[in-house]
Amino acid sequence: MALTKVELFDQIRRDSWREGLGVRALARKYGVHRRLVREALTQPEPTPRKTPKRRSPQLEPFKKVIDEWLRADLDAPRKQRHTVKRIHRRLLDEQDAAGLSYSTVRDYLAKRKPEIRIEEGRAPAKVFIRQNHPPGEEAEVDFGELWVNLAGVLTKCYLFVYRMSYSGKAIHKIYATSGQEAFLEGHVEAFTRLGGTPTRHIRYDNLTAAVTKVLFRGRLRVENPRWRLFRSHYRCEAFYCERGIEGAHEKGGVEGQIGYFRRNYLSPVPQVDSLAELNARIEHFEQLEDGRRIGARLRTIAQDFAIEAPLLRALPDDHFSTGLLLTPRVDRYGQITVRCCRYSVPIHLIGRTVRVMLHACEVIVYDRHREVARHERLTGKGTETIVLDHYLEALMRKPGAFAGSVALEAARIGGAFTDAHDALWSAARRSLGEPGATRALIEVLLLHRTMDDADVIAGIRAALSVGSFAADVIAVEARKAADARGTGRPTPGIARLSGPATVPAESPQVTSLTRKRLAELPPDTRPLPSVDAYDQLLRRPAPNTCHQSDTHHQESAS
Repeated sequence: MALTKVELFDQIRRDSWREGLGVRALARKYGVHRRLVREALTQPEPTPRKTPKRRSPQLEPFKKVIDEWLRADLDAPRKQRHTVKRIHRRLLDEQDAAGLSYSTVRDYLAKRKPEIRIEEGRAPAKVFIRQNHPPGEEAEVDFGELWVNLAGVLTKCYLFVYRMSYSGKAIHKIYATSGQEAFLEGHVEAFTRLGGTPTRHIRYDNLTAAVTKVLFRGRLRVENPRWRLFRSHYRCEAFYCERGIEGAHEKGGVEGQIGYFRRNYLSPVPQVDSLAELNARIEHFEQLEDGRRIGARLRTIAQDFAIEAPLLRALPDDHFSTGLLLTPRVDRYGQITVRCCRYSVPIHLIGRTVRVMLHACEVIVYDRHREVARHERLTGKGTETIVLDHYLEALMRKPGAFAGSVALEAARIGGAFTDAHDALWSAARRSLGEPGATRALIEVLLLHRTMDDADVIAGIRAALSVGSFAADVIAVEARKAADARGTGRPTPGIARLSGPATVPAESPQVTSLTRKRLAELPPDTRPLPSVDAYDQLLRRPAPNTCHQSDTHHQESAS
């Protein structure tokens, strides 16, 4: 095995002072030149091997031309500067550099570009200067994209991250949109959980939720009016980074936090039924993060945040409404359009303008100051949410439209229209016919507005057990089911029949009042009535019908 130069020098020196061998003897023993032996005996370290300087004779005649092009690029627009491919093509076409390889030009440009910047007095291409972040003074905010398997559908979502610059304490929230509603709600969530706002500023890139126009003079921005109101309410200042990728390093803490959190806690793709379930998991992940140490820090994230938490600016007492107020008009189908999505409202509002409070996760509809509908917010263009309860009054007048309505199909898919409702409809149809059965069913569906869904379904099953489908009987049994659960009278809900109903395992039986009265009466000792005395009527001979008929004819003839 060949010795390295360091090992060879070590053995030469050891043989020199142990065995007293001279330069010639050491050179013969190790088969090296005497100059190497003298170097090992006189120098503490071996002389580094010289790297041969590669020369490119084919490129030499064109270096001056390439340097001129690179100097001109210093003042050219960033997107219209020479690339390696363009310089190589120009050399072949304009300078007759036949045979000059692309790799030769590439290697020369990689070395020469930074040298020319320095020769011309320009700053190096990338310079990073570490910054000091005092506790409680600065924070960073950004959105990151991720994919979630939401109820079996692969959905693109957005991760809102608010990170304190000193401690690295971060608040994460996943939304279905990155609009201004999610932007403001994420801030409120972070401010509330952290207990205050930074005393200096919060760093942002030029999000459309905050900035409507980027001015070319320094860091001046035209801010969104609603965002400006939000900042003034919470008394926090905004620091906007440079445009594009060049300003990403100015909030590198939150940029790195998004990638770190996505890789460590959101990979592989999460599979959940709702974003609320996923956000509950994220709060648990944040608790695990409190015990982590960032880099070579001595304290954990939680310990550093304990230092800066008392230094945050206190929150105002008043609440800022983060929802966006819209005023759509209800169309003839009883629906409103909000951000290219359609939502149903009660049909008595058709033709009127309603107030809509658009939040990041839900849509709330008001008729003046009264809430009339509440929906989970949709994000897919052209999607719609239809609630069967909103159309019951119209279907009562038009029972023939009930069976094929989109509202009924949506209630079946959502689980609000159960097998118990179908069984009731079938039983009523056999007795009342199609229109009457549908109206009877709608009367029962109206009970869901004032009673709990599970209690109404229990009442339906109890009524069907004795062959009844009357709404009054079902209402009585539903109240009995509510009393049995100890809940009393349930609070009326909004937009009922919009989600799956919880069906109890056992339904109560209807109590027969006749059977109850008979159980309370004393025993009857009287003998049972008999009809034996009337049997003598059966022994009387039948009249002669033929004789009577002849007599009748004779009297008629006379």
